[in-house]
Amino acid sequence: MIVIPNLLSDDQLRQMRARLDAAEWIDGNATSGHQSALAKRNRQLPESSAEAKALGNLILDALAASPLFVAAALPLKIYPPLFNRYGEGESFGDHVDSAIRIRAGSDFRIRSDLSATLFLRDPHDYDGGELLAEGHAPVKLAAGDMLLYAASTVHRVTPVTRGERVASFFWIQSMVRDHAARAMLFDLDRSIQDLSQTNGPDAPALIRLTGIYHNLLRRWAEL
Repeated sequence: MIVIPNLLSDDQLRQMRARLDAAEWIDGNATSGHQSALAKRNRQLPESSAEAKALGNLILDALAASPLFVAAALPLKIYPPLFNRYGEGESFGDHVDSAIRIRAGSDFRIRSDLSATLFLRDPHDYDGGELLAEGHAPVKLAAGDMLLYAASTVHRVTPVTRGERVASFFWIQSMVRDHAARAMLFDLDRSIQDLSQTNGPDAPALIRLTGIYHNLLRRWAEL
């Protein structure tokens, strides 16, 4: 599980929350599979709405500008971001995200290697609503921060007991399908960046490590 901090600025969050507060929401099971529909109690912004498309594009631009996200996900395709909200008593029980996501009314499809949750409300605005993934501590991030995790993980959203939890969620198909290989590349990339700060980008050992990174990426990437 990787936290991408400050993906959105305060101005972007204010703009997004104003549009989301004025939008019309529908039953969150509009995009659920059979298993999820049994466990899911929330609301969702219609996927085809002007608000979802405009705000989703804002998030996609922010993702493209985030070196940490690109290094961690090695994205090939990103499902257009969706938006949900949980009021008091609403939750999402244990589930695994669908392996293949197909956007309604289009031929766009994606293999969900990674899942992402971008928090849009500050933690003090609501109680409950933590994202709880199997084998990990509960997660409730600051507004504008995003959590990236394996889509194969069993996870849930705990019941909201006060206020509203609002978030964007979507899936990523990575150029590197294998989770362990992707994790090794991410660790290697971070090590290269750290060494570059202390030894300079032209250090011979650093150039060799960079070559190893790209040769491994050539071996594992699927385009």
